Order: sequence, then C-alpha cells, then structure tokens
Amino acid sequence: MAFLEISGLKKRFGSLEILKGIDLDLEKGGFLVLVGPSGCGKSTLLNTIAGLESITEGDIRVDGRSIADLHPSKRDIAMVFQSYALYPNMTVAGNISFGMEMRGVPVEERNKAIDKVAKVLQIGHLLNRKPSQLSGGQRQRVAMGRALVRDPKLFLFDEPLSNLDAKLRVDMRIEIKRLHQATGTTIVYVTHDQIEAMTLATKIAVMRDGEVQQFGTPAEIYNNPANMFVADFMGSPAMNLLAGTIEKGAAGLTVSLARPHGEPVRLPVTAGNGALEAHAGREIVFGIRPEALTDPDGADRNAKALAESDCLIEVVEPAGSDTFAVTKLGGKEVVARLRADARIQPGQSARLAFNLDKAVFFDPQSQTRIA
Repeated sequence: MAFLEISGLKKRFGSLEILKGIDLDLEKGGFLVLVGPSGCGKSTLLNTIAGLESITEGDIRVDGRSIADLHPSKRDIAMVFQSYALYPNMTVAGNISFGMEMRGVPVEERNKAIDKVAKVLQIGHLLNRKPSQLSGGQRQRVAMGRALVRDPKLFLFDEPLSNLDAKLRVDMRIEIKRLHQATGTTIVYVTHDQIEAMTLATKIAVMRDGEVQQFGTPAEIYNNPANMFVADFMGSPAMNLLAGTIEKGAAGLTVSLARPHGEPVRLPVTAGNGALEAHAGREIVFGIRPEALTDPDGADRNAKALAESDCLIEVVEPAGSDTFAVTKLGGKEVVARLRADARIQPGQSARLAFNLDKAVFFDPQSQTRIA
C-alpha cells in the first residue's frame, strides 16, 4: 500500500479549475518531486496536501488515513517554505524549538531534539545566532531543522532553493539529498527546476495546466517521455525534436530528416518497431537527446543501433567537460554533445553518430509518444 495516495483530486476557484483530477502515490520514505512551468498547479497541489487549500473533489490519504477534511494542525505534516519564514528576534535554537515550546515539550527533550537536528544539518555552531547573521543557505538549513525536529509523517518543500544563487543551489541540493538518505523521511517537493527534479526524486510528476503529463522514476521520465511536452521540458540541453517522415523500403523503415543543403538524412528505424508501421509515409516528430548525437569516437559502443551521417556544423560551444555543436535537421537547430577534445569547426561538415536505441517518435498532431 502506498504511504501517500492522491486520487481524483480537483481544485476549483469559482469556475476556474486549477487541478483537473490528480492521481499520484508515493511509497514510505520516497521523494516525490512535482515539476512543471509556473502556473501549472504544483504549488496548489502541495497546499492541498498541507491543508492550506481545501479540495473540491477527490481524496488525500497518508498512511491509509484520509486527511482531506483535517485541519492543517492535525495532519502531522511539516512544510518548508521558499521564504524560510524565520522569527528574526529569535536565535537559531529558538526558531528550531519554538513549535515544541508551544506544544509544551519539556526543556530537556527540546534541547536533545535541537542537538540531534543540528548535528544532521551541521548547524551546531550557529545555534546562538540570529537569522540576520546567517547566509541564505544557513537560513534554509534552519528552516529545514524546524521541520525535522517535529518528526512528522510527511515533509513538504515549496521551491526551497529558488532564492539561492546557482552554486548554493547545488550545495543545498546535495544537503537535501544527504538528509533524505540519512533520515528516510517521506518528502513531496515542488520545483520548476528540472535538474533538481532529476537529481533528488525517487518519483517525478511532470505537471502542465493542472494535469499530470507523466508520473514515474527519473529514468522513465527522461528516457521514455510520454509526450513532446515532457521530452522538451526534462533535460538540459532539451531533447532535439525534429520534423521527419517515416519511409518504408525494401530494407525496412527509415526516418527521413530534411537538411538545408543536399539530400535528407535517412536513419534506419530499430527493427521490430511495429508501432511505426502504421505511420509509413506520414510525418512524425523524431526525438533524440544531445548525448545520443555525438562524434563517432564518442558514441556508446554498447548501442545496438548506431547510424552515421555528415552534417554541416553551424556553431561550436566548448563547455569544459563537453563540446556542443549545432547543426540543422528537420527544419530546426539540433544540438549534439561531443567529447571535450572533439576536432570540429564551425562552417565545416562533420561526421555525427546517432544512437537510435535512444530515439523516440511522436505524433505531431496529438504530440503523444508513438514509439
């Protein structure tokens, strides 16, 4: 049985439907990330779990018990906000223990709890400081400590890293990952950053316009996107999505990709891909991630289906550990991810290897996955 179950959940504000029937589940100790663009409903969904927003239809169950009609204080849920929400006149220790003090927890027990979370979060040396004396990352640790000390059934994080600079975001991401591994807590985490989603989650729900576009493990979301929105949203750089045509010949199916000059690039479709048979002679959208399009020497030697083609390179972007090259196929710019020392120059033709094991195909009208 799932620890957190969300079934048929809808939320309306007047005639405006914000959540349109959400179904999700999470195992105990799991880390669910709700990801999607601004306005997709992810924070509203988090607020319904916390009890800060009522639900219009559906149910939310935690550990087999419905919490949909419970007051927030009765749900045994702790929330970490984007704004930290620390009391400026209290010390770090005071902020962490304030909730316990209000509940009448004895001083000795409070001090033990403070010491425990301070050790986990490595903030023992900050306990006597005020929030104004802390960095952004330290304040976020204190906010997490205040939630941890309650030992709730469920933790909710609402874009906790969005106020931090890029390097600190990476550091805090590692801290949250370490915290989850050390404590085994069950977490629901909201972000618009797909890198955070991929690195933190055991399960990801990709949301758009109040609906879940796909729900699965990070590997499932990344390697087998259900539609073009998920394919484009998850990944940095994004998946290349190119207009193509499925052609059927004596040797089997190929996908034909137009290029500005010369004959189209024709790539063999993996044998046994029956789902594409019905699309022979029709336009499709061909998806391939930048790391599956590389220089031949850097191609995955374990790939079962590799194809090579000469492509005119328009832009070269050295990025330290990788080199990115931009060419044009299927009427769009295509990003290839090459080795750092790949010998490639803009304005010249270069041989590129397509790992067709990693290719996906979409219907251009419905934008859903074909194969």
